[in-house]
Amino acid sequence: MANNIRAIWETDPDAKPKERQFSTDYVGRFRSGRLVGKQPESLNEWRVTTGDPVVAAKISELLGGVSEEWDTEKEDNLEILTGSASVDIIIESSDSLDASMKLFGMSGLVHHCDGVKYLSPDEDKGEPCGCPAAFQDRKDKAKTGRGPKPSVDLTFKLADAPELGLFRFNSGSWELVKVLHNVIADIDKAGGREYADDDTVTVKGSAVRATLAIENVSYTTKAGRDVSYNKPAIKVTGAYEAAQPADLAKAA
Repeated sequence: MANNIRAIWETDPDAKPKERQFSTDYVGRFRSGRLVGKQPESLNEWRVTTGDPVVAAKISELLGGVSEEWDTEKEDNLEILTGSASVDIIIESSDSLDASMKLFGMSGLVHHCDGVKYLSPDEDKGEPCGCPAAFQDRKDKAKTGRGPKPSVDLTFKLADAPELGLFRFNSGSWELVKVLHNVIADIDKAGGREYADDDTVTVKGSAVRATLAIENVSYTTKAGRDVSYNKPAIKVTGAYEAAQPADLAKAA
């Protein structure tokens, strides 16, 4: 039987569903939460989304979980609720870690800064952003919806399957922002990256191994209230050395 699926839309092309567009930047996303109805839910183990069935199958093999379709209009229509709270990763350099402050409105991104100056749009770039100087004041303003929140982006490969390509993790965690400068310093140190006095890179350095984890924080306040929440954590474990052909032959 001939496949006439294309002909179905010939008489009403405007009604044809949009074709799925695939990004070449990364093959999947690691997520620490999801929406249940309209309510956000924090997860104890990683949730991975991808549009590639091969990637989904490998994630299930390495981290557990079953690949299933989920309701999204984006390209990563497959999700795996893994059984792993930690994953070993490869970070190319500290340039793979980016952080800024963002506030979204009905029309999209309405405020984008580094906490001191605007990063976009071009006509405002470099101008003072007007954010509070104190860290807690920034958090308080963001909580009311009148100020930007952190947007931390990390791109990486899986240490156990680097051939899959780049994955992405994005977080709005204030706790991660607090230690981000230490993470960047650890990446540069482990990778052997060096800087000149003017902060230009003098030695590029190599990739590093790290763990990307969801950590639970629990404590009881002085008032006797139990508090528990999850936070993402990035811990550098050392330099990364890719397997050489001779090593691969021995493993085989």
